[in-house]
Amino acid sequence: MIAQLKGEILEITGNSVVLSVGGVGYKINTTLETIKKIKESGSPMISLKTHLAVRETSLDLYGFLKDGELEFFEMLISISGIGPKSAVAILSVADVETLKTAVSTGESSYLTKVSGIGKKNAEKIILELRDKLGAIESKTDSALMRDEIETLEALQTLGYSTREAREAMQKISKDAKTSGERIKQALKILGRQK
Repeated sequence: MIAQLKGEILEITGNSVVLSVGGVGYKINTTLETIKKIKESGSPMISLKTHLAVRETSLDLYGFLKDGELEFFEMLISISGIGPKSAVAILSVADVETLKTAVSTGESSYLTKVSGIGKKNAEKIILELRDKLGAIESKTDSALMRDEIETLEALQTLGYSTREAREAMQKISKDAKTSGERIKQALKILGRQK
């Protein structure tokens, strides 16, 4: 198995990067957030933690910058019905900690934001991952998750894409306690970007 690749970036297209390692170009699929971080770093060399998905007709590499992302990806693909592409789509919705909170609080509506993940699959993910994560529900986590969902839905209603909304939400200060405060801060951030 290929557990890690470190090499020179040859090409970045869509949600994949081609790394030159020892004269061989490896195409590695990843999240859009990882692609964004790779571009922002400006470095011609990167190191990715990888997972090799073996299928009857293909061998596909999936890569992540952090161990936690790879671990969560592997937990997701261990669930029947969730393949590597769906797992990458889930990881593209939010950071790993936010996804873990969604699982621990049982917020299936958060996971249904992913194309191809319906309510039934979202509930299945929560059911199977809750024990693996050793998640303990707390009212604080649940309230935070509801605020997060409300903020995302409000921004989408105002015409922003899920990606734009997510990027703005990551920049919101920790001081914002209510969904109203979070929405105001997100709108200010989005207003500065235009």
